[in-house]
Amino acid sequence: MNDDHALVLFSGGQDSTTCLAWALAHYPHVETIGFAYGQRHAVELDCRAPIRSALAAMWTARLGPDHTIDLAATVAGLGATALTSDTTIAMTAEGLPNTFVPGRNLLFFTCAGALAYRRGLRRIVAGMCETDYSGYPDCRDDTIKAMQLALNLGMQRRFVLETPLMWRDKAATWALADALGGSALVELIRTETHSCYLGDRSIRHDWGYGCGACPACGLRAGGWQRWRAGTGSASIEVPPPGESA
Repeated sequence: MNDDHALVLFSGGQDSTTCLAWALAHYPHVETIGFAYGQRHAVELDCRAPIRSALAAMWTARLGPDHTIDLAATVAGLGATALTSDTTIAMTAEGLPNTFVPGRNLLFFTCAGALAYRRGLRRIVAGMCETDYSGYPDCRDDTIKAMQLALNLGMQRRFVLETPLMWRDKAATWALADALGGSALVELIRTETHSCYLGDRSIRHDWGYGCGACPACGLRAGGWQRWRAGTGSASIEVPPPGESA
């Protein structure tokens, strides 16, 4: 395995694009993996190629191959959610939004680990965050640490799962993009990435495309406004790449 080679879970959204830029700034060789799982906002997959091309120009000779995996049948067989069917977004009795797809991120990490195993990539980078998020349990730091242990035991490897956004709110995520790539990266994320759960790209707001009403749009818009105003940004210091998630 190559200690300084990375695989980024890259959806085409704000967070994963920021993480891809972060990985490119830290590692000499970075590959990406994306998933088609029947998501309602599948338009995000169309955003991936242009974003990759733009980032490849910013960090020359660092961006390696892209890999896509079709998990639509698998996820569909586990039951519909508001993220995978035309259902009104609402809170469930468990206190989670019905956009939560049970096991989604665990499945993503398992597939990413299997690919990283074959590609000799030690570091797996993902955009999970529990500072400014929808409450999904598979985005929490404890889950990521447990997943790292499970992958390392199950595949007999020393993967390092890295989550650069875990302790950053959305305002701090915009700030990180600015620190990594300046106004060019911020503009790329604002205009080319997609976060809206409804897949709406008919209206471009100051913070990017989206319906403006779903939880993902709310988080993105709120972070943009706080960052631009210079207020409300929370970020716990994130250490440089290391040996643990």
